[in-house]
Amino acid sequence: MDSYRANILAAYDALIREGRIPDCFTIKERLENPGGTTRLFLAEFSKYCEKRQQEVGSRITQVTANKYHRLLRYMTEYTQAQYQKEDLPLDRISYEYIDGLNTHMQTRHKCKNNGAVNLLCCLKNFILYAIRNEWIEKNPFRFYKMKIDKTNVKVPLTKAELDLLLKRPMPNERLERIRDVFCFCALTGLAFTDVDHLRPEHITTDENGTLWIHKPREKTAVVSRIPLLPHPIRILQKYEQDPDLRLKGKLLPVPSNQKMNAYLKEIADICLINKNLTVHLARHTFATLAIEYGMPIDIIAKILG
Repeated sequence: MDSYRANILAAYDALIREGRIPDCFTIKERLENPGGTTRLFLAEFSKYCEKRQQEVGSRITQVTANKYHRLLRYMTEYTQAQYQKEDLPLDRISYEYIDGLNTHMQTRHKCKNNGAVNLLCCLKNFILYAIRNEWIEKNPFRFYKMKIDKTNVKVPLTKAELDLLLKRPMPNERLERIRDVFCFCALTGLAFTDVDHLRPEHITTDENGTLWIHKPREKTAVVSRIPLLPHPIRILQKYEQDPDLRLKGKLLPVPSNQKMNAYLKEIADICLINKNLTVHLARHTFATLAIEYGMPIDIIAKILG
């Protein structure tokens, strides 16, 4: 018993020197792992990033996997700046660390509130993963409130605004192409990456002669089943002889997401639409107008994939 008591006191002293809280749990862990095999936070999160990367295509998209690696860079930078250490024991991650990291991302890297919250959700997923593996016992997110800023929530277009967008002549071909892609998304519910990957093999005709889009969503792999209205058909016909698109095997002239959003701001000014037009707003517009026109929710779900 004296020997065991001496080991407990030695573990207590070692934890004090390491700057850790010598509670019963950490002392027990040290006695069971005298070699100091405590899991390190950034090292384990790095392994978790690789695990998420391997899930691309089956459970998550590449964009989601990239968020974890981006968060790892921010956490490494914050840990070195705030704690002057390359890594921290996993069980030392606390409310204070999360709050400091949030401030660091919003000040040093100019992340908006919603962007920082989005990244912290990745960290929260890892913490829950660590708890399920019994690497830690306490959840540092237990009392941490991550509030989404709802002041910049995207407001979809009304039918009148969409009609205006469809009919207003554009001053040049560049904006006309962007307008056509946006309106195609607003009339079909396709997301940006889905319309960008739209190919001739995704267009089918049923026994009644109705044209349909049957395409797996890039994000979820769920097949979207979308009947084509007259205006989307006219847009497809407009670009079916475009030599560049035929060479690439695409149906529509879709630029990068960044260019789309930048040019849509010009189009909003031309059409006197006082809303922040973005590519994703088109999908919201489709869903909102479909509900207003009485389309059943289960049908909307099949169309949106």
